[in-house]
Amino acid sequence: MDLTDFLALAMILISVSLIAIILLQVKGEGIGGLQSGSFVRTRRGLEKTLFQMTIVLVIIFLTVAAVSVVASR
Repeated sequence: MDLTDFLALAMILISVSLIAIILLQVKGEGIGGLQSGSFVRTRRGLEKTLFQMTIVLVIIFLTVAAVSVVASR
């Protein structure tokens, strides 16, 4: 298995995980996200964890994509 194959597999797994986490966040939002209320709600518990995992996965995805581009040259 070549490095580019490993990186491609890693990108697929990371992107599937990222899609799943984003869908979990949207599902938790509900109709309340459509209303433009005047109150500010902070993220707590699982919502905060999902938000932080999204940021980490995006950073990992971009890093793997950059390494993949460099490795393919």
